This record gives sequence, structure tokens and C-alpha cells, in this order.
Amino acid sequence: MVVADLHVHTTNSDGSLTLGTLPEAAERAGLEAVAVTDHDRLHPELDRPLTSAGGIEIVHGIELGVTTGSIRVDLLGYGVRRSERLQELLETVQANRVERTREIVARVEAELGVELDVDVEPGVHRTHIARAIDRSDTPYDYRRARDELIGDGCPCHVPRPVPGFDRGRRVLSVACALVGLAHPLRYADPERALALTAELDAVELAYPYEGAPDVGLVEAAIDDHDLIPTGGSDAHDDRLGRAGVDRATYDRVRSKILD
Repeated sequence: MVVADLHVHTTNSDGSLTLGTLPEAAERAGLEAVAVTDHDRLHPELDRPLTSAGGIEIVHGIELGVTTGSIRVDLLGYGVRRSERLQELLETVQANRVERTREIVARVEAELGVELDVDVEPGVHRTHIARAIDRSDTPYDYRRARDELIGDGCPCHVPRPVPGFDRGRRVLSVACALVGLAHPLRYADPERALALTAELDAVELAYPYEGAPDVGLVEAAIDDHDLIPTGGSDAHDDRLGRAGVDRATYDRVRSKILD
């Protein structure tokens, strides 16, 4: 039984939930705990690794994009304690996000002959651009905008510099109680991505993948590297609990945070 969803986004990055609406969404899903893991950003209203609101325990986490060679992956840090090195890293990442958004918006406006209503500020994400395109007077809805205009390799895509894996892992390892690999079966080369878990504490086992991916690859990595199998819905809306962890696994995560 899922009691904790350890991968949830809020309006602090590209989600729709706030800390005020999160407890109700968690209660509807029958959850006892939720990890807020906004993209490349700490939540300004969470000042402790663990807190509670509306009867729901909230883990302060983060999802950080990193790269190693030709593969780009996302790391999930749980139980964040703010540090100067982490803050410096995130400020650089957010500055890059803002500049990249300006470039993408300019390309889309030139391509489609429209003006987009996008707040270009820290926390901005391609999701915000796709939503603005969907609202504009163009034939592109949200999905087509992501898949045909601004996604990787698309006409209006602009690559974004991201931290290296080693640097990201080191900074997160100091600031967080445990660091894991997010959604390993979403990457083009899952085996190569999973090889990185030799230097991590956890890996996301439960995830709402489309189709029926071979989770055996993830289970093997868990066994090989003695990893904690985390899980979450990666919710950007209010539908929590589509994936997550049971009580025994959450107790392991919680114990690491409180240690």
C-alpha cells in the first residue's frame, strides 16, 4: 500500500499545487507523506528537512538535472538542509533557465508570429512555455508544443547548460540525507543511467511509466548497490499517489533524514 509519494512538483517550479493545496490532494490519495521535489529549486516555505501541514508529513526535496558525457539524468535529493554550495549551484542553474526561456520564447514568437504570456523568472520551465503556447492563438496545444516546437531537437528548442553529475552529486550529498536517481527507465540508455547508482543512495523504482518497462534492471541495481527503492508520481498536477512507497520503505527514508 502506497503511503508516501516521494516525487511531487509545486508552483515553485512547474507544478500546479501549492503548500496550501498539497495536504488536501495528499489526503484524497490516501497518503501520509509527500516529498516536494521541485526542479532545480528549493521551496522557499520549507525550512526543515521534514515538516507537516494538514496532517501530512512533507519531505523537503529537490530534483536536480545533471549530465555526464552524453547522458543527462535527474537526481532526487531528500531531506534538504540548505548549504551555501547548494545555493550557489542553484542560483547558477536558475540564471541559465531564465536566459534559456528568453531565447525559446523569442524563437517561438518569431516562428508562430504571436506574443507569449510567460513570466520569465526563477523557477521558469519549458512547461510554462508550452502552457503559454496552448493559451495563445495558434494551432498548437500543450502536447504538440512540447513534442513539435520546444522539445529536444525541435525547431525552437534551446539547450540548457546543466551541472556535471559529479558536482551535482557531491553538492546534494552534503545538503541532503540521501540522493537517488529519478525515473531510470525514462532515459534513452537505462543501463548506462543505472550504472550511476553505484555512487548514489537510492533509485526510483515505483514510477508511472507508460507501457511495461523492464523494472528488473532497476531491481538489479538495487541489489548490486544496496540502494533504497524510492518511488513517486512525478506529479505536476493534483493527482498524487499514482506511484510511491509503502510504509516500510518510507520508514527507511525517514530514518535517514532524521539520522
